[in-house]
Amino acid sequence: MIKTRSGREQALAEREKLFVEATRQQLCNEGLLGIQMAAIARSCNFATGTLYHHFASKEDLLIAVCTELTGTRQEYFRRVAESELSTRDKMLGFAVAYTLFAQHHPEHFRLEQYVMTEVVWLASSTHRREQLMEATMPIGRMVESVVVDAINKGELEDHGLAPLTFSSGQWAMSMGMHTLINAEGVLDVYALNDPYRMLMRHIQLQLNAMNWQPVVSDPFDDAALDAKVKMLCETLFGDLCSEHSCIKLDKSGGCDA
Repeated sequence: MIKTRSGREQALAEREKLFVEATRQQLCNEGLLGIQMAAIARSCNFATGTLYHHFASKEDLLIAVCTELTGTRQEYFRRVAESELSTRDKMLGFAVAYTLFAQHHPEHFRLEQYVMTEVVWLASSTHRREQLMEATMPIGRMVESVVVDAINKGELEDHGLAPLTFSSGQWAMSMGMHTLINAEGVLDVYALNDPYRMLMRHIQLQLNAMNWQPVVSDPFDDAALDAKVKMLCETLFGDLCSEHSCIKLDKSGGCDA
């Protein structure tokens, strides 16, 4: 028997969604430091106490926004996972998907970094943390399925390890590089003006180190790397990026939101 929501439950859910969307808009307009519970409640024509009835703290509210945006990120990854690309190209495709999502939704990347800090994560409720972790699980499963497929096809040796151990390094590199890109001035100090190219190249190098077939003969061939990323963009995200507004493998490039 299917359990349906009561009218009150439906109203609460719709109000919570309203608060989440208002917070997302405030994030875009004011940034993380500009988030104010009273202002969010006021923008939705509710008392601040009503907002706290849904979210016990600002930390809970921010995690709820991050959870909502994670659903959108899933769609970028799903395009990669469900494509006909080789398993190796899919792994690079996941990095492209994450980069495009970060460029289309910069508020999500900054928020995700923020809510994962100890001071925010531990101040939030277990319920909200579990909701976020549940929302991210499908992404992990998509990546895991590609690794398993590669192992089954003989394109990657498992070495007796769990599948996700082969993608954790790529995840860390993607998160780390985007952190550096968003820390204004940090890369400039070292004249590192092509962070996206560095990211994609390091992923190719890592896949080569794991002997993930087919091995790329020259990961330092910039023309070949440019062509590969262009192919992935056109194949997977052609409707999201025009010819002149997709990933460029330098700091100045990027998709329009």
